[in-house]
Amino acid sequence: MGGCFSDVRGGQQAIGGGAQRQRAGAMNEVGQNVHNDAVDFFYASRGLQALYTQVELSLSASKLCDRDIVSKSDPMAVVYAKKRDGTLEELGRTEVIMNNLDPAWIQKVNVAYQFEIVQPLVFRVYDVDTKYHNVPVKMLKLNDQEFLGEASCVLSEIVTKQSRSLTLNLQSKNGHRGLKNLGTLTVHAEETVASRKAVEMTFRCSHLENKDVFSKSDPFLRISRIVESGGSVPICKTEVVNNNLNPTWKPICLTMQQFGSKASFSSLYDFRFDGRIECVGKLQKSVADLEKLHREKNGLNFIKPSSRQSHEKVLKGQLFVDQYCEKDVYSFIDYISSGFELNFMVAVDFTASNGNPRNLDSLHYIDPSGRLNAYQQAIMEVGEVIQFYDSDRRFPAWGFGGKTYNGAVSHCFNLNGSASGSEVEGVEGIMAAYASALHNVALAGPTLFGQVINKAAEIAGQSLSLNDNKYFVLLIITDGVLTDLQETKDALVRASDLPLSILIVGVGSADFREMEILDADNGCRLESSTGRVATRDIVQFVPMREVHEALKHGAYPLQSLKLPTCSAAETSQGRKGQSINSPVLPLVLGNEICARNTIMSRALIADRLENAKNAERIW
Repeated sequence: MGGCFSDVRGGQQAIGGGAQRQRAGAMNEVGQNVHNDAVDFFYASRGLQALYTQVELSLSASKLCDRDIVSKSDPMAVVYAKKRDGTLEELGRTEVIMNNLDPAWIQKVNVAYQFEIVQPLVFRVYDVDTKYHNVPVKMLKLNDQEFLGEASCVLSEIVTKQSRSLTLNLQSKNGHRGLKNLGTLTVHAEETVASRKAVEMTFRCSHLENKDVFSKSDPFLRISRIVESGGSVPICKTEVVNNNLNPTWKPICLTMQQFGSKASFSSLYDFRFDGRIECVGKLQKSVADLEKLHREKNGLNFIKPSSRQSHEKVLKGQLFVDQYCEKDVYSFIDYISSGFELNFMVAVDFTASNGNPRNLDSLHYIDPSGRLNAYQQAIMEVGEVIQFYDSDRRFPAWGFGGKTYNGAVSHCFNLNGSASGSEVEGVEGIMAAYASALHNVALAGPTLFGQVINKAAEIAGQSLSLNDNKYFVLLIITDGVLTDLQETKDALVRASDLPLSILIVGVGSADFREMEILDADNGCRLESSTGRVATRDIVQFVPMREVHEALKHGAYPLQSLKLPTCSAAETSQGRKGQSINSPVLPLVLGNEICARNTIMSRALIADRLENAKNAERIW
C-alpha cells in the first residue's frame, strides 16, 4: 500500500479492540462506499470513529395515478442522491410490481448514512411499459417509461423519526403537486447490522518465556479471524506491556461480526527495541472457548510456532481470560430514533479585531451579492446539519466581545437583541439575528469564552436535571486570541460532565495555538485552577482555512464534532445504581465517538498518508 501510516507510539499501542461497531465504509457525497483502510486506521489510531452506518431503504406507495387504460399501472421506484451541484446520482431501483396502485416493493436500496453531512434524496416512481416487463430493471431506460411522480427529503429526516418512516407527497417533476393528486410515497430506513452483540475481554498471561537478553520480554497479543480460504485476517492487537513476563492487558472489545463464525487465532508476540516483532506463541480457539476459560478460571498453554505441525511444542506460558462480558452495541441511529435530540447553540465573536463590518476586508462584512462571510459559512455548515435532529428548531444564539444596546461591553448577549430570550427560529433566524446585530452592536473586546460556555452549560445542566433526552452542541466562531484561557479551562472542566460538546471554528489568520490547548487531542485532559481534571474532552477546534481547503477537495466541513459513548442516564442516574435498559444518547465518558474527518476529506487525508515519511506497516 505504499506508505501506510504507522500506528502511534512506534507500534506499541493497541489497535482495533476499542468497542467499535462493525460498520460500512465512509461514503462520498452520493452515498456510495469509498472505504479506505489507511484512513480508517488514521482515525482508529487516534481513538476516533465516524458516525456513519449502512441503512436499507424500503419503499411503498399509495394511491398512485393509473396511467394504463385496460389495467392498472406497473410501478417501479428509483432512488437518487442529490449532489452539491444539483445533479442526481442513482443509488438503486426496486422491482416492478404489476397492476398495483398501492405497491409495497420488496427490493431494498442501500445507502450509507453519515451524520455530519446533509444527504438529500430524490425518489421517482415510473409506470413500466408492458413491452419491457422481461427486461431486468437495471437495464430499463427511464425515458421510455411513464413518470408517475417524485418526492424528496433529507436522509436524516427519515432516521430521526421514531418509526424510521417518512411519508411524502408525490409531485410532478417541476416540484408541484398540480391539480391532480399523484399519491404518496413512504420510505422506511432500517440499519443493516449483522450483530449488535459485542464481547469485552481482559487477557492475562503467566510464566512467559523470556526472549530478551538484558531485560524481560515486551509482550503483546494479536487476534486474527480465520476466513473461508483458510487464511487469517488480523482484527485487533493489544498494547505492548514492557519488561513483563506476566502481563495483563487493557480490555478489548470486539463485535461478534468481527470475530466471525470460525475459530480465531491468538498470537503472542515479543516487541523488540528496534520495532521488530517475533511470534513466540499461538493458539486457536473460538469465542465460546474463551468464555469457557473465563468461567472455569483455567489457563491455556501457548504452542510454539513451527512450519511443521509435528514439531509444535507446548509452552509453559499460559493465556487467561480474567474478564468476559457480552453486551449490546448501539448505533447513533438507535439513539436518535429512540427520541433523543441534538440541540444547536451558537456564539459569535464581536471583538474589534474582526474589522469594521462596513469594510470589504472585515471578517464581518455582509456582501450585497449574497456571498457568505466566514461567520455565515460556519453557521450554515453546522446548523444545516444539526437542525434536522432538533424537533422545534429553536436555537439559542449569542454574541460576545461587543458593546451592546446599553453601551456596555458584554461577553454573552442575545444575538436577537431581546432582553428576555436568546432563541431564534431555525438557521435562517440565526443568520438574520447575526446580520441585524452587526448594525446594532459595536465591536469591542477582549476575547472571552468563559461566560458563553457557562451559559451553554447552564442550559445543558437544566436539561439533564429534568431528564430531557437532549444533547447540546455549542458552536463558537472566533477570530482572536483568548484572553481568559484559565477561566475558559475552568468552565470547560465544569461542563465536562454535561451533555454538551463544543465546536470552535477559528476564522481569519490569527494565532490559534491556545485553541489547540483547549482541544485536548494530545491525550492530556484540561485541568482547572483548582486541580480538577476534565471528565472528558468536549472541545474540537477547526481553523476555517482548513475548511476552505477541504471544500476544494469535496469535503464536508462539519466532520469534527465530538460526541460521546456514555449516556445521560448513566451520567446522572447510573452512578446512583439505577439500571439502564434502553439505548440512550451517547454523552461522553470514556472513549469518544467522533463524527470527525479533521475538516479534511478522507481522500485528502489518504493522499497525505500515502506520502507520509518514515511510514511503517500497520501490523
